[in-house]
Amino acid sequence: MALEFSRMKLLVSACLALAAIAYSALDPEVSKQASAELEALRAELAAARTALAKAPQRKSGAQTEGYVRGNDGRIQYPRAFDLVGNTPLIDLTALCPEAAPGVRILGKAEFLNPGFSHKDRIMRNILTKAEEEGRLAKGMTVVCASSVLGIVSCGTHPHSTSCCCPLNACAVSPGNTGASCAMLCSMRGYACVIITSSKCSKEKMDSIRAYGATLIIAEPGQNYMQIETDMAKANPSWFSVNQYDNLDNPEAHFKTTGPEIYAQTHGTVSHFVMAGSTGGTISGVGGFLKQRNPNVKVLLADPVGSVFTNYFRTGELGVGRKFLVEGVGKENIPGCLNISVVDDVIPVSDEDAFKMCYKLAHSEGVFVGGSAGLNVHAAVEVAKSLKGPATVVTLLCDLGVKYLSKIYSDEWLEKNGLVGVGDADNAAAGTRATSGPSLAGPAP
Repeated sequence: MALEFSRMKLLVSACLALAAIAYSALDPEVSKQASAELEALRAELAAARTALAKAPQRKSGAQTEGYVRGNDGRIQYPRAFDLVGNTPLIDLTALCPEAAPGVRILGKAEFLNPGFSHKDRIMRNILTKAEEEGRLAKGMTVVCASSVLGIVSCGTHPHSTSCCCPLNACAVSPGNTGASCAMLCSMRGYACVIITSSKCSKEKMDSIRAYGATLIIAEPGQNYMQIETDMAKANPSWFSVNQYDNLDNPEAHFKTTGPEIYAQTHGTVSHFVMAGSTGGTISGVGGFLKQRNPNVKVLLADPVGSVFTNYFRTGELGVGRKFLVEGVGKENIPGCLNISVVDDVIPVSDEDAFKMCYKLAHSEGVFVGGSAGLNVHAAVEVAKSLKGPATVVTLLCDLGVKYLSKIYSDEWLEKNGLVGVGDADNAAAGTRATSGPSLAGPAP
């Protein structure tokens, strides 16, 4: 650093000397003095160059002048997996014109991750830790079930991760973990097998295949998590992701998402609203925020029909029923869910979740999936109830383009009894209030 400063100082002095020479055409005595000074500066610059050449190279990854240099001194640019996380917060306060002064709603734009969802975070952590601990190595195959969440309709199999009932009333995951797994495996050189169901949208199936993964479609009634377990047991060189019980899942959010939210809000976050599927996000983020500030309220947004609401209120699972919002809710309690960090549960209907998706698109230009709509609807309800200054943060989990054939399809909405959900007048109503203050300025 000192050598570089000296070199800069010498260059500035040389420029001044050259300017003096140009000016001195009118005065021979000034010209003579400036020329002598320039010769001395040339000698000093030569010495500085020699010293810099002998100086130790920066360590690989050292941050300088806003970019990173490697051992060879060349600028290094990030690969896609380096871009996971550090997503921005978006001010969504305009969606709640009833909010009291000083109450803000912020959505963390997880759809800006390279795989277009927050699941990139858990897959990066799961794979990295498995590599570091020797459980995953080159030449191995990664298998991940990312499919039916299994909201059963009759109670016959309350602890199963799939529905084998005749009514087949199941909720379906958006397959975001599968897509993230396929993406990261493609970059790290692993073969990848993703297990999903026929209810997964065509867009998501095609994206998983596009990353080069093998896609297995589970038959109706098959326990897709058991398929993953059985495959890993039958093939010693296969690594099972086990996203519902793998504690590296919530750890990813404890280490990244939580600290990011706390820093981006300058520590003013007062409420965190998040739906649960594996439970990793709400457990990891909620755990971190409560560690920093025990007064932060952690609220579980839950689709009507999921068992989380009844479990939180009564300690009993109860019986789940069909709902349409993908990637959230459950019919059992995953190992990754730490219910002790949850302060309350906010049930949200399919209709309210999807209406919010259209409100976000029509009035905020934010194009997201159903779980994000569910999260934001719950966040708005929380904001309405607050009387003083507060910062309500939620996650915008994934990109709406994954749901063009479902949420954003009039035909699909009509088929599922949701006619009118996407009407422009309905979606934009009551969302034109002035947005709250930006967090871009000084900390409060």
